[in-house]
Amino acid sequence: MHDLHKKGFFGKGKCYGTTSVGERGQIVIPKEAREELDLKQGDKLVVYGKHGKALALVKADQLPELIDHMIEDLEKLKKKI
Repeated sequence: MHDLHKKGFFGKGKCYGTTSVGERGQIVIPKEAREELDLKQGDKLVVYGKHGKALALVKADQLPELIDHMIEDLEKLKKKI
């Protein structure tokens, strides 16, 4: 079972530190995050923003699985209401 499924999408996350936006809009993803998330040079990331206040990066090849888990978690929440 994948970690996303065990914890649920809306479960606890992890803070990997801070980064700065460079002159050309580039950011450096902290080494610990790259290692734990198995991010390699050339990996495609989906950039998602919400309410003009939050930014999320998701590995493009993991997006379908992430969406499936989000839907499952939302359905569980809906049953509780």
